[in-house]
Amino acid sequence: MDRDVLVVGAGPTGLALGVDLARRGVAALVVERAPALFPGSRGKGIQPRTMEVFDDLGVLDAIRAAGSPYPVGVIWQDGRRAGEHRMFDPAEPSEDSPYTEPWMVPQWRTQQILRARLAELGGTVAFGREVVGLTQDADGVRAEFASGEPVTARYAVAADGGRSTVRRLLGIGMTGETVDPKPTLVADVRISGLDRDHWHIFPPGGDGDGFLAICPLAGTEDFQLVARIPDLTAPDLSLEGIRKVVAARSHLTPEAVTQVRWASDFRPRAALADRFRSGRVFLAGDAAHVHSPAGGQGLNTSVQDAYNLGWKLGAVLKGGAPASLLETYEEERRPIAADMLGLSTSVHRGETRRGEATRQLGLGYRESSLTEETRTTPGALRAGDRAPDGTLGGVRLFDAFRGPHWTLVAVGTKAPALPEPVHGVGGAEQATYGKGLFLVRPDGYVGWAGDTGDGLRRYMARAGLWSRTRDGQLISTVSPLQTPAAAVYPARTLSDTP
Repeated sequence: MDRDVLVVGAGPTGLALGVDLARRGVAALVVERAPALFPGSRGKGIQPRTMEVFDDLGVLDAIRAAGSPYPVGVIWQDGRRAGEHRMFDPAEPSEDSPYTEPWMVPQWRTQQILRARLAELGGTVAFGREVVGLTQDADGVRAEFASGEPVTARYAVAADGGRSTVRRLLGIGMTGETVDPKPTLVADVRISGLDRDHWHIFPPGGDGDGFLAICPLAGTEDFQLVARIPDLTAPDLSLEGIRKVVAARSHLTPEAVTQVRWASDFRPRAALADRFRSGRVFLAGDAAHVHSPAGGQGLNTSVQDAYNLGWKLGAVLKGGAPASLLETYEEERRPIAADMLGLSTSVHRGETRRGEATRQLGLGYRESSLTEETRTTPGALRAGDRAPDGTLGGVRLFDAFRGPHWTLVAVGTKAPALPEPVHGVGGAEQATYGKGLFLVRPDGYVGWAGDTGDGLRRYMARAGLWSRTRDGQLISTVSPLQTPAAAVYPARTLSDTP
């Protein structure tokens, strides 16, 4: 095989997956049919849960430096400021949730940051590689390209967008609805006459000209322009066409728009792939689910698809975990995607505020077959939930979680000795966690919870952390070189019998 994994598409999904695989020592190749990274601002909102993912992937500092909080909206009427509008319900950071509001970074900049991180880890992106054929057998996948040599890999991931070529080649259908039949114009522009401290909103006038919003893009000189087109004709994406829209819907003159950096039109829709997997090929991101942009959920759900799939592919390819672990990807991510599609559509229609649900901190996998809750009286935090931040025994939990390993959190309970692939942190009490043992997955969710260590080793064997040798002994499936060295207490052997 040429590679362990072929990732098709160098958007946020494919690049995040490439980063996660590279840090696990998985030989992955990211291919992109375009000659360069996507140039537009499109998915500019990074939700709090994705900020936590970026923290773990090692790009949070760059993301924070490249962006800013969302500005307050100012509503214009007849050339005068008529009021203010907050796009998102405010929330204060807390010890368990350090990031509580969306962070604005233009999508093109997010992709640059992820690509730089991928290169730092030794990964590459091959541009100008358009997939035109895909075959697979019991051993791997073979991709044919419009130009260049074919690539074989043990697994492949379609991260090639809403019009996914790979999804079409696999024959996987998509079920959905048109959220709004009228097109929306989105463009990155240079514009004069507006301050960069506010999101400028021009409500529809009595003549029905339609909605216009102009938002300053953090870290750039650009504004993102969004305009709903009142008829079904495709909007004019030229400089003159965009100038006409701005002049008709605002107090600005046509000449205020000095440059169009990127422009696109789309008809908001919501669609979900019928399956997220076909044999050795997985769908992730927009290839698996297409959102209205109104809720700011598309890019975030997509990055979290990659985060879920990355550690599982790494465990199977490098950690000796059973291939059945990969079955939990669709089981866990497809219901989440379906829920987020409903949320995006509800926000688009004005039925739901952008608040707690859109932050994605409450999402989890309580119903997953990979989740096991064994405590007699579970508290508010249960197996399957996102593992919160906080301090335990003088250690920040997100610091303990950071990296491709599992972490055992022991709160007010004696911790069993740890096997090599698991790190541990313990302390007398932690308000958010309550009391007990919590085995935290590499993607930051509690996989197993118990009052004592009974059954922990059985769970670890099922999750692929341990496997049975021919003589019946259980051994670690992760080598020391693939696990960060530091642990709060030493790694030895678990004592319970599987």
